[in-house]
Amino acid sequence: MRLFALLALSLLPLTAHAEEIGRVGVDWVGNDIIIEAIPDPKVQGVTCHISYFERSMWDRLSKGNWFEDPSNASIACRQTGPITIGDIDTSESGETVFSESRSLVFKSLNVTRIFDQKNQVLVYLTHATELSDGSAKMSISTVPLYNPAKP
Repeated sequence: MRLFALLALSLLPLTAHAEEIGRVGVDWVGNDIIIEAIPDPKVQGVTCHISYFERSMWDRLSKGNWFEDPSNASIACRQTGPITIGDIDTSESGETVFSESRSLVFKSLNVTRIFDQKNQVLVYLTHATELSDGSAKMSISTVPLYNPAKP
């Protein structure tokens, strides 16, 4: 059973872990904008910063939508050191770099990396996934590759 659990964990996608680096209060009821740093786990030397809205307990109680935060998010990705590209997915759909739950169930904030091979650019897209109705709210950032080192 233990071997099965380890095998199952090894099959999970490698995603980054965010570190909260800032929190800005936006009103008197405690709603905040959170800013997190996310290093790309497969592209050494690239860090993304995302910002998103976090609802206060007062806002949740007064509006009745207790378990969900808005899908709004913004992203900026930059080279923060020498770039070394690991084994990345180069398909048109790219791969998930980061995912974080935004509701009790079925809604998450995602960062997806897509490699634009022709222009030698890493494209990072932040978007929400939802069970129904999807979300058209998104943000994009790019990191050009100038002579990236390959392992």
